[in-house]
Amino acid sequence: MTLLGHDRYCDEIVGQTDRLRAALAGADLSVTVPSCPDWTLGQLALHVGRAHRWAETIVRTRAEEDIPDNRVPDFEVPGGSGSGSGSGSGPDPAALDAWLAEGAEKVAATLRAVAPETAVWSWGWERNAGFWARRMTHETVIHRADAALAAGVPYEVAPEVAADAIDEWLQCLAFAQAAGDPEAAELRGGGRSIHLHATDTADATGTAGTTGTATGAEGAEWLIEFGDDGFTWRRGHEKATVALRGPLTEVLRVFYRRLPADSELVEVLGDAKLLDFWLERATFG
Repeated sequence: MTLLGHDRYCDEIVGQTDRLRAALAGADLSVTVPSCPDWTLGQLALHVGRAHRWAETIVRTRAEEDIPDNRVPDFEVPGGSGSGSGSGSGPDPAALDAWLAEGAEKVAATLRAVAPETAVWSWGWERNAGFWARRMTHETVIHRADAALAAGVPYEVAPEVAADAIDEWLQCLAFAQAAGDPEAAELRGGGRSIHLHATDTADATGTAGTTGTATGAEGAEWLIEFGDDGFTWRRGHEKATVALRGPLTEVLRVFYRRLPADSELVEVLGDAKLLDFWLERATFG
């Protein structure tokens, strides 16, 4: 599987945060985020900014273990009154905007200053700076979808970024399953499969494997196969028990549970209950 590249991920962290900030501009930060109903729009923004600062601290200090929040510099918005988890009025919008921009620039600068192979702690399958560059890119991409939905503004993602987000999410779920996550553990059962098909990109060119080989958005199709011991996936075009078809951005949103599978923006062919089964369990943490 070919990644976007370390420098591209660093650029995307800043660029996706800029788009997030644009979605927040003038929006009511007290509204509930439909796709994250435990959060207001302001709390969602705080979550993203804190994630950036947390990852930056991990990489900058070459952490060998998880870093608690109280050791992360500038974890709160200056002058903010909301905690991000309670019912406080939240930070001043201008202060929040500046804090988000600063945090994105800071984590990108720290990541650019090191090789992606630089060893640091992570919760995932790779313990290096490159893991955090990619993870913070897609953390921001997906929460930008949440913000766009709450603020009622359009949402689009560059095809190669959206395709990589699906790849990474499948890796996250496979890691969660291997680590014993109880919901991910249920994603098994031989003889069933799911096909994701982006209708606005080139035909699939992936080859067999568990992680896929197609580059960028070329071959933006995936086959997920259930086995007795779990699931495997690859890029490719094959018939499956159920297929999810639509523009790549919308396939990404459905797959990340940011858009209902019965939306008119996508098409589900075959056993829709199997897709629902996957989406109900495709989470971890």
